[in-house]
Amino acid sequence: MTETIAEPSLRLGFDETRTRVILRVTRERQGDLIQLAGRFRTSSQQSELSVMVELDDLLTGLGKLRSWPYPADVEWDRELRDLVVGVVQDADAVKQQLEDPGRPWHVSPSDVPSLLGQSWRAELGEFQLRDIAKLLSLQHGANFSVPGAGKTRVALALYAAQREQGKVSRLLVVCPKSAYESWQYETGACFSLPLRPHILDRPLDEWAEVLIVNYERLERSLPTLSGWMRTAPTMIVLDEAHRMKLGARGTYGAACMALGPLARRRLILTGTPAPNGSRDLESLLGFVWPGHGQQTVSRAVSGRDLAYASTVLRPLFTRTTKQELGLPPVKLRMRYVDMPPLHSELYSSLVGGMRSGAARDDLSSLGKTALRLLMAATCPALLVEGASRYEPLAYQLPPLQVPEGQPLYSLLQKLPDYEISPKYQEAAAIVARNAAEGRKTLVWTTFVRGLSTLAQLLERYEPAVVHGGTADREEQLRRFREDPQCKVLVSNPATLGEGISLHQVCHDAVYVDRDFMAGRFMQSLDRIHRLGLDPDTETRITVLAARNTIDEVVESRLEQKLRFMAAVLDDPAVQQLSDLQEEPAIAAGLAPGDMEALVRHMDAGPRR
Repeated sequence: MTETIAEPSLRLGFDETRTRVILRVTRERQGDLIQLAGRFRTSSQQSELSVMVELDDLLTGLGKLRSWPYPADVEWDRELRDLVVGVVQDADAVKQQLEDPGRPWHVSPSDVPSLLGQSWRAELGEFQLRDIAKLLSLQHGANFSVPGAGKTRVALALYAAQREQGKVSRLLVVCPKSAYESWQYETGACFSLPLRPHILDRPLDEWAEVLIVNYERLERSLPTLSGWMRTAPTMIVLDEAHRMKLGARGTYGAACMALGPLARRRLILTGTPAPNGSRDLESLLGFVWPGHGQQTVSRAVSGRDLAYASTVLRPLFTRTTKQELGLPPVKLRMRYVDMPPLHSELYSSLVGGMRSGAARDDLSSLGKTALRLLMAATCPALLVEGASRYEPLAYQLPPLQVPEGQPLYSLLQKLPDYEISPKYQEAAAIVARNAAEGRKTLVWTTFVRGLSTLAQLLERYEPAVVHGGTADREEQLRRFREDPQCKVLVSNPATLGEGISLHQVCHDAVYVDRDFMAGRFMQSLDRIHRLGLDPDTETRITVLAARNTIDEVVESRLEQKLRFMAAVLDDPAVQQLSDLQEEPAIAAGLAPGDMEALVRHMDAGPRR
């Protein structure tokens, strides 16, 4: 006689994006499903016998599932069940830590070396051992240590410990292209039997233990990556995770959220977790702990008591600060330059033409407006050159088209006779002074079109130039590092702001201009101020700004963002970055608050 197996009354599993959960029932339980669905804010009917609920909504409302009248025959898909169990366990561990701050974590720093296995051979500092221990005490984790603190090595140690316990056997690394070199080096340096890395820009190496992919390639590689992760238990690491700060609202974030549930362990690495405020932090921790992470940040920050928020959020992440690295202090200076008459008149005319109409209709229009004003405050010639194809997508603007009868038109016609940008003059003067002292200088400018002008102006110092279209990038960096005649490197933060180290040879940086992206600014600062500096090294950072222009709006907004991040991370080093000290001259990632500040600037008009 054949035994009949009862069909589960309720099945829960992911949809294809793994950001939503489908609840399916038998026909007899259709009425019960309707009642259960009504308890979830995001539920939507898919068919007579199924509804869909956002993953975060389900996870924050797990208690509502207790109302299901047939709990004994509920079936969870394995991937969803594993995700829920991990999130709940970490939430309990964090709750216990908050209730008893003196309570030791499950793993102590002294335990770590014995957990890494015999093949581990790399040295680990005290702060790295502390960070690894905390991360091993949780199912998933976030490392917000400053650049140069060895986050890559910490991540590999975490993987080694998990592999030794048989919990994972593969590692997926999502990172910028600039970080490829670091991951390839560390996978060999940390193990006596090097891991087998493979960069996903060629046919998949089926024997690879570490698969490395960049954020730009992530979305179109989802089928390949999903299949690879399903064939063996995998740990996923998002390096420079602030790149997916938009969460499911952005292309990178949606792809990351789709891969996250497939991983046995999730880890994010970034030194700038909240460049535009709490929403960024919600997205990052929402990847690590869907539902719980986002909800915790929202509750902690909603009252704007950031000291309290820091206390609540601290158990969710580990962070090594600049003070703990023992680096010599950095000298930060703001230098204002005055625009010459024609330059100032052109800027005023441009602002006047943007006070109404399409220039301020929506976020996209305001973003373009901000970029044009940044160009005008730096070098008006940028307005008429048109976009370079190597410009980052967010900065690709066509030449400014002005009707012939407008005052701005006649001003633009005078550009061939226009004086050189005072910012470029100031940057050249700083480079000259540094070169006379035997010091190399890193010059940052937002727009690729300005790089060639600066390179020509600094020709006598045999400049290295790197942007997104540089074919011999490695050679340019080699020259800057090794050639004593090459005194200056000119680049943009979108290209070199992450993943490289220049502190061995360069201790001076000049920002010709900055945009509203606080995270990118912080990341770029750390290219020359990171672990390994001699205690007597003097690091000097100079930011240039044109008076009475959008530069002052940028300065104010970056200061507010950095103060917020400092309060949440409880890190005075971040606070220092918002206190740029003004000194005399010697020669667009818009957030809602940025939009408001920009509109106020345009409404007020430039001051004389």
